[in-house]
Amino acid sequence: MTAEQIEHYLDDNPFDSNRSSRVSFKARNPFEGMFIKASDYPELRKKNFWRMVASSRMEEYRQSKDLNLSRIFNGDSFTKLAVNTEKERT
Repeated sequence: MTAEQIEHYLDDNPFDSNRSSRVSFKARNPFEGMFIKASDYPELRKKNFWRMVASSRMEEYRQSKDLNLSRIFNGDSFTKLAVNTEKERT
């Protein structure tokens, strides 16, 4: 996907610490987590890279804001983005 397509998705589904997204890839299993906006967001976005925290680590990230819990993905390898329809834990 292009950076513009991903930005459009994020505009329609703003960064929300209580909701996760499901990212499908061309050559690997889907990833479920939340997009995060860190200080490097503008630079990563220009290069079509996106920082995400896995659903299994979201609570830990909410408490610590530790960027080491996140992973960076190349948007060119995305095939589909969807909001997780399952209710998140509060």
